[in-house]
Amino acid sequence: MVKLLIVADDFTGALDTGVQFTARGARTCVVTDPAYDFSRAKAETQVLVLDAETRHLTPEAAYSVVRRAVEGALRAGFTHIYKKTDSALRGNVGAELTAVLDGAGAESISFLPALPKMDRITRRGIHYIDGVPVAESVFGRDPFEPVGASSVAEIIAAQSEVPVALHGLEETASAGRPGIHVYDAESDSDLLRIGQRLGREGLRLSAGCAGFAAALAEILDLRGAPPVLPDLVPALFVACGSVNPVTLRQMAEAEAHGFPHVHLSPPQKLDPAWLKSADCAAAVGRWLETAEREKRFILDVNDPGGCDGTDRYAKERGLTTEDLRRGISAQLGRLVRLLLDGGLGATILCTGGDTLLALMGAVDVAELIPVCELDAGAVLTDFVYKGKTHHIISKSGGFGEPDLFYRLALSMGAGDQEEDVIC
Repeated sequence: MVKLLIVADDFTGALDTGVQFTARGARTCVVTDPAYDFSRAKAETQVLVLDAETRHLTPEAAYSVVRRAVEGALRAGFTHIYKKTDSALRGNVGAELTAVLDGAGAESISFLPALPKMDRITRRGIHYIDGVPVAESVFGRDPFEPVGASSVAEIIAAQSEVPVALHGLEETASAGRPGIHVYDAESDSDLLRIGQRLGREGLRLSAGCAGFAAALAEILDLRGAPPVLPDLVPALFVACGSVNPVTLRQMAEAEAHGFPHVHLSPPQKLDPAWLKSADCAAAVGRWLETAEREKRFILDVNDPGGCDGTDRYAKERGLTTEDLRRGISAQLGRLVRLLLDGGLGATILCTGGDTLLALMGAVDVAELIPVCELDAGAVLTDFVYKGKTHHIISKSGGFGEPDLFYRLALSMGAGDQEEDVIC
């Protein structure tokens, strides 16, 4: 029986990849412990997705985490390994692909980085986002993890000495030679065709994002009973921890359609002491009242347009960029927990992997089972907190059309009209 381990470098990536298998009914579980003991995996689990949280680590640390995971999974009887990489090629791509090879004691791995349904393709070894080479896109200006090259081979070589072989669309798929084999792909049919040529044996070690994961699910024939969409609370609460321009546009569009939009001040999003203050209690009360009345709400960590209040606050206190990333995510996760404690009745939309992981830590949840995709990259799951089941939608900061938040609100009856959502 095929047992597949997916090693993701962040939480939203783990979910949007895992849901490709859940959509076919494969028994899939997402875990958030990088030191997970694979012998604990349930016998019926077909796909285990590990959020290794390596996106922001040093290449050396990321290598160590991924290699240890691969070795542990193979010892526990997993037959196939899929290294989930970021669809914009952020993070430690070269180090982690090398770690998979070394952990498996193998010489070659197939890498298909394209995500065509989000217009992220690979052509002649260059990775494109919306028709623009990735280093020239918004991801080249990412404040936390900018992508400095558009050549996939160059990105890998920055962290790996393993030879890279490029394969164009017209080539026959073959990963027999040693090295990291990078495949061009511009459509979902390209991904499926290449995967079918590689076959099950050729895909014992593979890598890519959610794009190739969908093809892999079909090739490995991982299936079961289709997922069932639960009844969702007809209200949408957005907890935005992303600074990506894609998410900023989505919030602006939602606000134009009547979403109340609150920008957290620097102390509100960075000072842990504020969470215990009377001011915090009063703010949480106001937000709950507004969310209940309007059935839609945005809580946002970004400064209002043109304001640099957070930068000034950070400089005055000697906070680094990494301090900001970690501190804001942790604070937002704890704030959402306070809202849940106060009776928040809404489906939660969480943007950004750091934010989602912080929230799961705040409510002490370490395992999730994705239900379905409500939209491209918007994954529905649920968790239990204090005996109550809460539904949450996760979304990577760079995913989705400008009207995504508004459409999701409409689909669950939290808008001006109701539309059906199909998993």
